[in-house]
This record gives sequence, structure tokens and C-alpha cells, in this order.
Amino acid sequence: MSKRDYYEVLGVDKSAGKDEIKKAYRKMAMKYHPDRNPDNAEAEAKFKEASEAAEVLLDENKKSRYDQFGHAGVDGQAGGFGGGGFGGGFGDFGDLGDIFGDIFGGGRRGGRRRSAARPGNDLQMSLEVDFTEAAFGCEKNINITRLAECGTCHGSGGKDGAQPVNCDMCGGMGEVRRQQGFFTVSQTCPKCQGAGQTVSDPCGTCHGDGRTRKKTELEVKVPAGIDHGQRLKLTGEGDSGAKGGPAGDLYVVIDIKEHELFERDGFDVHCTIPVSFSQAALGAEIEVPTLDGKVSVKVPTGTQSGKKMRLKGKGIQRLGGYGNGDQIMHIHVETPQKLTKEQEELFHKLATFDDEHSHPMSNGFFDKVRNLFQ
Repeated sequence: MSKRDYYEVLGVDKSAGKDEIKKAYRKMAMKYHPDRNPDNAEAEAKFKEASEAAEVLLDENKKSRYDQFGHAGVDGQAGGFGGGGFGGGFGDFGDLGDIFGDIFGGGRRGGRRRSAARPGNDLQMSLEVDFTEAAFGCEKNINITRLAECGTCHGSGGKDGAQPVNCDMCGGMGEVRRQQGFFTVSQTCPKCQGAGQTVSDPCGTCHGDGRTRKKTELEVKVPAGIDHGQRLKLTGEGDSGAKGGPAGDLYVVIDIKEHELFERDGFDVHCTIPVSFSQAALGAEIEVPTLDGKVSVKVPTGTQSGKKMRLKGKGIQRLGGYGNGDQIMHIHVETPQKLTKEQEELFHKLATFDDEHSHPMSNGFFDKVRNLFQ
């Protein structure tokens, strides 16, 4: 069967430049590559056809001969596709190698060698603060163990000032390449671990890494209004970078201890306020605790247990200082448990005056019960 025109195979004009040819081939390779179409003979054939066309058209010498003489000008020079199958390959690959690298995550990174500098790791720790410290803000000192520049070699990793040299396995590139069938795969150099450099005489303290673990004390500013589980980011306070790389960040997770009186809900504060039977019945003015101290509150006559009363602006300061939440008081009417003889007599006397006007909720409830079972 006669071969199709290479330009037709890739769907480009004869005037197409390298970039356009690469783009067309990349699209076809992504679509028809055998790894993406297992056991699909038709896809495999299209992939081989497109690869053969791209290899010729991306090589200036081969392209010139093909444009002048057609397939006859490049027969036997198209990478061994005719009989080699996938066991053949392209040899040096040239531009095709870069395209395969782009598709499968490898590549030579444009021929640029990797920098030996590596960023430091981000770190995370928890910080316990009191309820009021979170509400009003505070400053805390923390101790953290992290990788810092080695004091012996000053980060070079070499003994007595010895400087790193290019890795002899990857030539300083930080990665090595190996050919698999039609394409070339790049992988991190196993000798230098991607740094591109090695230390022939490593520092005895850091063993060539340029960093050692050190315990450091830092001051953390906890902003007013921060909530449980929120994180503070301390830029550059994580592990030090290697070979001049940037330091990582430190994330401090806030853990707020429970308060004996208050519970938090967003920026509101909830508090249970006990009142006596007589205070609830007759009304009273009582002192209640808030985050800012005690305030006087008037309990209305006939207050029921469970009633909620709101103190505006007595809650948690919103982050950034944009006002405060409220304090929600939950009234709990206490029923006396131990009565003196005189108190018991007074309650018996009080019970004789109970009627539907003094206990409207109870009487209404029992009326509904009677209607339910009639």
C-alpha cells in the first residue's frame, strides 16, 4: 500500500513551520498513542504513520529531500518504522523527543540545567490558647525544631569550604534520559537526587545537605477574634531551603481551651444564667458576667426558664476589628430542692392561689391533653 503524503497525515500545509508541525503531531500523538489505546491496531497504525511524518518534516534535511523527491527521497531514513515496529525507535529523536517529553511529563526542560537550589518544606504545629486570649488577642512564644543552615559549612554542604561540583552522571542537568521504544523518558538523577550537583568531600555536621535540625523560639501574634482550628501563616519560618533555595512557611493551628462559663458560636458568646424562683416570678435586676466584666441586667416579671436575652456587642471581636458579636444569655430558673419548714408552708399556701392566670402555659397544655383523649 502506498504511503500517504506526510503533510496530509498531519493535516498541515506545505508552508507550515516547525511550531505548527509540532502542534499537529502532538495532537495526534495524544489521541493515538498505544498506551492510551491498548490493543487497538488502527490507533497504533495511525500513531506510527504520524510519528514517521513528523520525524521527516521536523528534520530540515529530510524535509528538503521529501519536498523535492517525495517518499523516495527519505525511504529507509524515517527512523526504521518499516520493519522495526516499536522495538526500533528514532535514535536521537531531536524535536520528537521534546514533544514526547511534553506529552508524558518528561522532556529536557528546554535544555536548561536544573538549579541546585531547593525550597524548604512547610511545617505545621498547634498552639493552645485560652478562651479570652483568642477573644482579645495575645502574643505567644513557641518552640519549633526545623532545618536551618548548617553553621559549620554555612549551607555549602562541603567540608572546609569545599564547593559542590556538577554531577558526573547527569552532567548537572538533574535528570537522566533513557529511550523506550519511540520515545525518550526523563527521570530524576539517582546520584544527585535532582540537584545537578554533588559534594565530593561532604561536611561532617550536615553530611552534605547544607542544613541541620535546630530548635528555635518564635513569637506568634494571635489576632483578636481568631477561632478554633484556624491557621496562622508565618512566612519563611518553615524549613530552610537547600543550596540557597527559599525557606518554607510555618502554619500555626489554633486550639482554644474550653471556658467554664462561656461557649462560642462564631462571634457570639453563650452563657447560662441561673435565677431564683422568686426572681423569675417577680422580676429582678441581677449582675451577669461578660468578657468585659460584670454588667447589670433586668430580668422581666414572669420570666420562663429557657428564655434568651441578648446583650448587643458583648461577644467576640470580629477579625479585623469590624465590631463585635453579641452575648446570648440563657435564663435557667432554679427550683429550690431543700426547703425549710417555713418555706414549705409558704409554698403550700402559694399553691392554693394557682390558677390559669398565674400558669397560662400549664393550663393550656392540660386543656390540649384533655381534648386529645376525649
